[in-house]
Formats: sequence, structure tokens, C-alpha cells
Amino acid sequence: MHCLITFILLLGASPFNNHPVESASPDDSLQLSIEDLHWSATWNGKTVLLPSTLDLVTKNHGALSEGAILARVERDQVKRQWEPVLGERRPVLDFYNEITLHYARKADVLKRFSITFRVYNEGVALSYTIPEQEGLDKLQIEDELTQFRFDADYPGHAVYSAQGVYERVPLSQLKPNCERPMTLEMDEELYVSIAEAKLVDYARMRLRPSEGVPYALEAHLAGKVRTDKSLTTPWRVLMVADRPGQLIEQNYLIQNLNDPCAIEDTSWIKPGTIIREVTLTNDGAKACVDFAVEQGLDYIHLDAGWYGHEHDKTQDATTVTVDPKRNPDSDLDIHEVIRYADSKGIGVWVYVNHIHLEQQLDELLPLYKEWGIKGIKYGFVNVGTQRWTNWLHEAIKKTAEFELMVDVHDEYRMTGFERTYPNLMTVEGIAGNETMPTPENNLVLPFTRMLCGAGDYTVCWYTPRIKTTHAHQLAASVVYYSPLQFLYWYDQPKAFENEPETAFFRELPTIWDESRVLKGKIGHYIVMARRSGADWYLVGMNAVEQRSLDFTLDFLGEGIRYEAFICYDTHIDGSEPFAVSVEKAMLQRGDKFRAVMANNGGFAVKLTPKQ
Repeated sequence: MHCLITFILLLGASPFNNHPVESASPDDSLQLSIEDLHWSATWNGKTVLLPSTLDLVTKNHGALSEGAILARVERDQVKRQWEPVLGERRPVLDFYNEITLHYARKADVLKRFSITFRVYNEGVALSYTIPEQEGLDKLQIEDELTQFRFDADYPGHAVYSAQGVYERVPLSQLKPNCERPMTLEMDEELYVSIAEAKLVDYARMRLRPSEGVPYALEAHLAGKVRTDKSLTTPWRVLMVADRPGQLIEQNYLIQNLNDPCAIEDTSWIKPGTIIREVTLTNDGAKACVDFAVEQGLDYIHLDAGWYGHEHDKTQDATTVTVDPKRNPDSDLDIHEVIRYADSKGIGVWVYVNHIHLEQQLDELLPLYKEWGIKGIKYGFVNVGTQRWTNWLHEAIKKTAEFELMVDVHDEYRMTGFERTYPNLMTVEGIAGNETMPTPENNLVLPFTRMLCGAGDYTVCWYTPRIKTTHAHQLAASVVYYSPLQFLYWYDQPKAFENEPETAFFRELPTIWDESRVLKGKIGHYIVMARRSGADWYLVGMNAVEQRSLDFTLDFLGEGIRYEAFICYDTHIDGSEPFAVSVEKAMLQRGDKFRAVMANNGGFAVKLTPKQ
């Protein structure tokens, strides 16, 4: 369904200049009002946003609001479905009411701009456009004043680097450069998250307090934005839900605000599980290949050092010259490893530091395609400014031309570009197991970081440094969506003891047909159910205290009996965190299930239909 209504008004005669322009979500739960370049919103009768500033500050032309008069309003409604190449659910509904406000300015050059709002059942998004106009040859955005003003000192979950540790603080204590998405707890039945979508060629938005305005945040750009003649900003997004788990269930909103897939043939984009190889030897790599075959994994990854020291600008990523600090006696022959892996049906990924990507990308891509490499992990990429934002997305596009997949590390976070270029499989931008996070931080991530897209958490197993139980790690492989899911991050095949519970990792899906959050409390616990084909995966992660949760298996198919492979914490007191008990049972829709978890624990269940 697609309809368009346009109101054309004479400049200076607009009735909208004295009255609010209003719109609503398709189900009328979310009400939007725009008046005098301020926006406000209510949800089910509750105040979400107080009147909040809308403005951009330009070089040479001042703030857009200066001398601005509302000249024209367009309304549109769109309802469509689309099928993701990779995702947490399929199909995805894209259903919104759109309103575009066209403004005229009393100025010599920059005479026109517009603001477009899309009001969904799941939230509201806005974007500014400065169209091409006579005499306007270059534009520079100095600052953005898009504001999110709340009516009380609500607690939010703040972090100031993409891989940082979250803290729960009131709005009044938030500091500048707060990462997005940023989730607020407004009451027991109202949760919101501020996010960004479709960041492709623009400076990244984070958040800062609005000076002199209580309980208000505003856009905090990572630098100035320069463009020729016209621009359209990324979307500024306010996600709304009645429970924290609903934010996760509705995180497709970010992808909805991005362009459809631009890759005509996506058959080469293959999700899967992967193990890291760090010895950088032929025997070590082949051992990882054999392990992948035995344990149902799909890929191996040759980590940093295979072409030399990753931070040395003189190194050449077209050669196999192992960093002697990594392995002075290496005999790595990458071509032999790829041939061996290919014979076993296993793909090979390689790590390349941003230094060498920036120097050699156009040379590396055809070469790696010729070698038979399946994907590249981009290391330590520059992020934030318009220059590096644009560089990264252009690099992902180029990589797609050579049918190579991408995993981006370190501080970059998704804003939905993976819909347009689904060869962008996953990104870090998360305090994963490389940082050995606490269980509490792990239980903030699903309701904050994971709202914006895939997270490369790097699930661990044998390393004694992890601060959770093994059952918690099993569950993490499902809770943290990542089409390329690293398993056994700090482990090597020789350490593997073939514990019964590791069968949960074998042939683990990494994309899903359906995803539900059954229970959840930010920073405390989450229970998720995800479906792949006919199989269901039911998992839980816990923090803070020992916990028992009861729920009904009402998501299972009607009239079907399921064989359940159940893994849970053996010792609820957490005394032996690596001990996992395994049971099998027959379950069906309507059965009651009790999850009992250690304070740093979890559980994981695979449910397979049996007729």
C-alpha cells in the first residue's frame, strides 16, 4: 500500500505556522506533534518527548531555523514486507506514516530545507534534507541541535566507547559523547532507546546533554560534515516499547530505515560459525579445519600477524610473511591451507589491519578473491568522522564486488547498512569476551548494543578468565545475534575435551526466522527463543543473583512434540562455573518450563520436532 497526499501552501499564508502539525503511528499508539521547529511525542497517552529542538547549524548560512517558515506539508503511508538476506526474523514488516515538512528561509542562498518524519508502531525517526538550489555550491554542517527532551530524570544505560562498560545513571548525570543506542527506563511499561540509522557518508552521531535544559539530550556529531550542493542526514531514531524485550523484538526498525539490498546475486554470502587460528602454521590451520569439520563449524580465521606486524606500515598484505613476534618458526602456506580447507568444505577468513586496507584495498580484493578467501576481518578501523565513515562504507561496497564478506572491528557500530550490503556480516563495537566483561554488562548488551545490529561477541570456552559459567556462554551464542559467530575464541583444537554440552554449538544457526524475548530485565536476565526452520533454540543468561524463572512454551508449534537437548548450570551456587549438566526430554506447546541459573549462569536448549 502506498498513498501520497500533498498540501501546497503559499509562503507566509500557512496555517501550520500557528498550529502544530500532527501525525501518528499506524496503530495510533504513538502520537507526533511538530510546532515551530520543535517535535514532541506521546505513546499510549504517556509523554515520551517534551517539545524538543530541531535544527542544523551551517557554515556561512547560520542555523536552518533562522527566518524559517513552514511552506508545505506532504503526507504518505507505506506498508510493505521485505526478505532479509541475513537477519533475526523473516519477513520484515515496514509500515509507517510519513510526514515531510518543507520550510522556506528568508536568505540569499540557502532558501529551502525539509524535515521528514516516519512514525512507526515501533518508534519515530527523522531526517533533514537540504536540496540542491541555485547559488548553493558547497555545504558544511558545523553542528546539529536535534534534541530529545524528557519530563523527568529517568535512568539510562550509558557507555562512552563502543567497547566500554555500561553504567546505569539518571539523565542528569549523563556526560557528552554517550554512545548510541542509549536506552532509558521511563517506567515499568515504557522503555525508549535513542539510535541512529543509515549512517553512510556523514559524521557519526553520539549524544550529549543539552546545555541549560534539564533531562534533555542532543545530537553530538563526531566532526563537521561537508558536501556539494545538497545533503540528507542519517535518521535520528527513537525506539519505543512497553517492555525491554520488545525493543529487541522490534530492532528491525533500524534496517527498515536503510536502502534495500544493492547486491543482485547474494548466493555467495553464507552465514556460519568460525574458529580463530593463532599459531599461524600449516599444522595449526589444518587442525582448525579438521576441528571445524568434526564440530560442525563453517569457517576458520587466520588472525593478525600472517602478513607481518599489523601496525607496521611497511608490511605487505599481499604476502605471507608471518610476524616473528607471533611465531618465529612459522611455515604457514596460505594457499595450501585454503586448498585443504576447500577440500573439506570449510571457508577461510583473514585479518587485515586498517593501515594496509587503506594502502592496498584495491590490490588486495582481486588477489584475495583469486586465492579463494571468503572474507576479511577489518581491524582497528577509523570511525566517527565523515571521512572515515565514508571510507569504510565504500570499502564494504568494493569488497562486495569481489564476493568477499566482511567483519568490522573495533569501535564501529551498525546503523543498518547490512541491509543494503549484506556482505557486512558482523561488527565488533561491543564489550565481548576479548575484554572479559562481567555478567552484569553482558545483560545490558541485549537491550542496548544489540538494538543496532549484529555484534561479534567472541564466545569463549576453556579460558579461565571468563567471568561467567559455560551455560552462560552457550546461551550467548544465541542471544548475541551475529551471522558470523566466533566460537572457542581463546581456545585451540588441542584443548577440546568433547564435553556433551558442546553439541549445542554443532551446526548452530547464526541467522533466524523468528525471534522472541520471553523475559528480560536490563542488567539482570534475559530469556530468548529463536527459530531456524522447524528447530527452536531456547536460551537464558543471568547476572546479579541466583534466579529461577518459570514460563510456558507457548511459542512451539501446535500438535508437535519436540526432543529437547537441555544444558544448564550444574552448581547453582557458581562454585564450579564450567560444570554443565545435560538432559534430554520430550516437550510440547503449553508445557511449563523452569530455568534455574547461577548468578553468572544461564541455560541453553535445542528443540527439534519429532513426529
